[in-house]
Amino acid sequence: MKRVLSLVLSLFLFCGVAGAAQYKAALVADIDSGRVLYQENANELNYPASLTKIMTLYLTFDALEHGRLHLDDYLIVSNYAANADPVKLGLAAGSKIKVEDAIKAVAVHSANDVARVLAENLQGGKEGNFANLMTRVANEIGLKNTNFENSSGLPNDDHMSTARDIALLSMAVYKHFPQYWKYFGIKTWTYNGKTYTNGNRLLGNYPGADGMKTGFTNKSKYSLVATAKQNNHHLIAVVLGAENKDVRANVATKMLNLGFSKFGNSNYVAPKPVNTVAATNTNPIAKYAVDKQETSKNNITYSSGNAGIQFGAYSTYDAAKKQAEKVKSVVGLNANIEQNDTGLYRVRVNGLSESGAQNAKNTAIANGIDCYIFH
Repeated sequence: MKRVLSLVLSLFLFCGVAGAAQYKAALVADIDSGRVLYQENANELNYPASLTKIMTLYLTFDALEHGRLHLDDYLIVSNYAANADPVKLGLAAGSKIKVEDAIKAVAVHSANDVARVLAENLQGGKEGNFANLMTRVANEIGLKNTNFENSSGLPNDDHMSTARDIALLSMAVYKHFPQYWKYFGIKTWTYNGKTYTNGNRLLGNYPGADGMKTGFTNKSKYSLVATAKQNNHHLIAVVLGAENKDVRANVATKMLNLGFSKFGNSNYVAPKPVNTVAATNTNPIAKYAVDKQETSKNNITYSSGNAGIQFGAYSTYDAAKKQAEKVKSVVGLNANIEQNDTGLYRVRVNGLSESGAQNAKNTAIANGIDCYIFH
């Protein structure tokens, strides 16, 4: 009887401290496996606000990876970008900003004018074109319920996402572009004599916190993606629609504590998982594109074209070789191992048609191999 009362009390305390009515959705998951450890309303549509900029930076990193941009390139600021609503750096039309400074401005200060600068320089000079690309890539990497209308997350009734999709996007940044992950962990950044502070309160205050992004508009309220590493476990917490900054920080902290407690990494005494949580333990969001099924690679044709697939980037050649062998066995494709400028070994297949790349991606993900399509 005492154990039952203790369990009920712990459940009550978790809900009471977090204040379920004070936020709209929350989730905590293991970044490496994609396993959801706890979730509340994770598939309900919400306004993502500046969490949108995670996708803007994802596409920026992709451009860097493929040589379309370089960190020391300069980008021109348009009239449209200069007139973005605050928060912003206040760049003058016609001025320039270095790509690396643009990344820091978006990651640390969430500058709306700089998000527009990146969008215009990456996709045909128009933010609308970039938003279309954002949504298309979101669909390709498995975000099922996300639509982007701009690069910054400024208010738009059709600009929507979910906690699950935001978590998946954040994982994709970490897995696909690990060399750029450091930008999400910068606590302060100085530009033109002014110092900007990251709004993610967990940085420097929560053990092992290493990223990632905050968001706010009047419609969306306060949102946060927070990541942390403890004892070889790397977790991500997503909080959407919190009433204020304190709530989003407190809920993210509770989510991470709850997640780490499942691995014995925290002093937090967590309640036992309820049924909805237990169900997610066997449903990793990393396996997002298709349902788990047996797919015969002999029934798939991969004709030539301009698409490619990356099956991961590894710090050692041996790890990359092991992945390439797995791709050959599961997908039936001979992957190349390419070393990039940062020393990472990328496992890639080039020269596929769009349909062939999609078929190969579906087969890989259905069998637990994370990957993404590039052009």
